[in-house]
Amino acid sequence: MSKILTDRQAIREWVEARAGNPVLMDVPDGTGIRTVLQITFGQDALNAEGNEGPDRIDGFQLVSWEEWFVALEKGGLAIEVTDDPSGGNEAEFTFVPRD
Repeated sequence: MSKILTDRQAIREWVEARAGNPVLMDVPDGTGIRTVLQITFGQDALNAEGNEGPDRIDGFQLVSWEEWFVALEKGGLAIEVTDDPSGGNEAEFTFVPRD
């Protein structure tokens, strides 16, 4: 079963419970640039054992929650998440239009 999250605190709690972080990426789009929203999981593992290089994963830039939420709301988006009844650590989500 899934649910749609629009509340900032609910989204942040869902992401952080699965060791996720907010990321943005500016990508070429025809003659301009568009910002792509994403959530990355496992960033702690990438920064383990003194590997504290730049927070870039395949071109995505880790950003503050505030910056990420501004982009989410500007795009009129929410996230639809999988509600894992077994209490697992699933990180399945999809961006959907905000009603």
